Amino acid sequence: MMATSPNPAPTSSRAYLSRRYHFSASHRLHTDAFTVEQNRAAYGKCNNPHGHGHNYTVEVTFAGPVDSATGMVCDLAALDSFAQTNLLAVFDHMNLNTLALFRDRVPTTENLTIELVRIFQSFSAAELTRVRVEETGNNSFEYTLRPAPSPRAQQPSESEVRKG
Repeated sequence: MMATSPNPAPTSSRAYLSRRYHFSASHRLHTDAFTVEQNRAAYGKCNNPHGHGHNYTVEVTFAGPVDSATGMVCDLAALDSFAQTNLLAVFDHMNLNTLALFRDRVPTTENLTIELVRIFQSFSAAELTRVRVEETGNNSFEYTLRPAPSPRAQQPSESEVRKG
């Protein structure tokens, strides 16, 4: 009988790091493209002319290899600094309707989540894989990014390309 040795970790393995941030902001769900009745029907009490607020929780997940020197996917202090500058300083205690990025979009939490994906994709120390925004205890919104294709990924055949 041969003794079996444990399998070594794959050389292309990735670890995932999730970090949570909290901020408070207000918004009014309303679009000028709708009549008063259409806005009320679409957004209900969230169309209150005076707006309303939420205590948001944002969870970002990054992936990457574990650095052999630090033992981490990325430097948490660098991520926290990035979040302070690009998330908290921009959104905390703000009326989302007044921000330029919502000038032409309704500040729904779906649209907020999309904007946070855009923001956190510019953090280059690791690959962003997911953004989750909790608006209330009952409502959360998630955007999951597709992993970057492997350089060794097989290219589609010409017939598969023509079908699409």
